[in-house]
Amino acid sequence: MKWTDTQDIAIALAEAHPDVDPKQVRFTDLYQWVMALPGFGDDPKRCGEKILEAIQLAWIAEVD
Repeated sequence: MKWTDTQDIAIALAEAHPDVDPKQVRFTDLYQWVMALPGFGDDPKRCGEKILEAIQLAWIAEVD
């Protein structure tokens, strides 16, 4: 997975953290959780606030 695979990342996060409300996740935690996902292999420096926001929004949509 790459940073731009927001939907795949959102699904993986929902499965890895089923008891977490994605609306309450700080970007620092979200960044670390994405980096720790199995199959994630993108450059950590390619991530910015816009990407994290897109991932968070996709995760919220996935949970709802």
